[in-house]
Amino acid sequence: MSKSHTVRETAEPKPLTSVTRRESLAFDRLCDEVSRALSGIAAVITSLPRGSLQIAQPQRVTESLVKNYTREYQAEDRAAWRAIVTGKTVRSTDAWSGEDYRAARFVTEFLRPNGFEYTAAAPLEAPLLPGYPGVLVVFRSAEQGDFSDDDLQSLEEFARRIDTSVASARESKATNRGIPAGVARQSAKYRQFILNGQLQGQFDRKHLSVLDDRLRQQMFDHARHQFQQSGGDSTSDRVALPDSHGDLWIFRVIIHRAFPALGEGQYAFFFLQPECDEWGALRSSDFSADPELSRLIPALKYMEQEFHKGPTLNQIAKVVHLSPFHFHRRFTELLGITPKHFLLACQIDLAKRMLVAGDRELADIAKACGFAHQSHFTSRFKQATGLTPTRWRRLAREKARVAS
Repeated sequence: MSKSHTVRETAEPKPLTSVTRRESLAFDRLCDEVSRALSGIAAVITSLPRGSLQIAQPQRVTESLVKNYTREYQAEDRAAWRAIVTGKTVRSTDAWSGEDYRAARFVTEFLRPNGFEYTAAAPLEAPLLPGYPGVLVVFRSAEQGDFSDDDLQSLEEFARRIDTSVASARESKATNRGIPAGVARQSAKYRQFILNGQLQGQFDRKHLSVLDDRLRQQMFDHARHQFQQSGGDSTSDRVALPDSHGDLWIFRVIIHRAFPALGEGQYAFFFLQPECDEWGALRSSDFSADPELSRLIPALKYMEQEFHKGPTLNQIAKVVHLSPFHFHRRFTELLGITPKHFLLACQIDLAKRMLVAGDRELADIAKACGFAHQSHFTSRFKQATGLTPTRWRRLAREKARVAS
């Protein structure tokens, strides 16, 4: 073994529940299996477009642990972030190699107050949203001891099985909706990109390779400009960057003046926004560890179904029994997109699918998507994509011919 660890007997990972329905995985049961096999408390953590990690499962994780982790200590969690960036299983004691692990802030202020001393994290490709990676993590107390190499192998096997099941369920859902990948949507396999202060990508090269040369250069230029701005606080904005065809890609960009989990210095996080039906595929039970976030999921589904009717903020907030002000604030904070932008994304997504599916008149498409009239549709479509509907349809068909 690479380190001197007590070797503990671990149970052989049991087969995961097979995916037979749209609702796919029962993450609570999976976490129970991992917890029993690895003598700890297992949790599924996912990245989200708002720019932080979120403990999503299981339900029995304490509310204080979930909130403190998301608000502050996820940015200190070297093991989780290293697993996500490198694609390798990591134990926390190795993530702080060469430093005093027991004195680390993540240990003294987060793990120990919650009864833990050690963690191990295995990468998950995209547990909840396509393109947004996560980790399967196990927490252990001091009495339970650190993780052996055998433990890490078992954890990695569990994570691979989860990835396989999630991918199978997601492929089934996409096929059933009949969405042509790469045509009616900007379907990048990777949606999260991180640059350090020297504009070096923190993932391997394949992540940036999903973006064409012009888009990558736009990303570097934007990050460089933000790094040069004065001020020590983190910043967040919504940015539309053009690719080589002039098509706009919508990113949420967060500049961190410090992000200890990744290293010293500044970091720029770019998050390609998920499509509206990807948001709508989420279930409240996907976030059973966080009741507040779970409560907002029905609003996503309502907006995805009713966007063409132009629902008001009051109508949407009533679905989840919140005041419009509180709903808007928490929705934006927890999901990284405003209700207004989500509704527009739904309109643009349907318009794209209708444009590529046939030769319907623009006025008909405008009406079906909930725009006031054709000129309003053309204006908002160009604002969102950088192209007119006619130009976008021609470009999409060219892409389809090349792909076939």
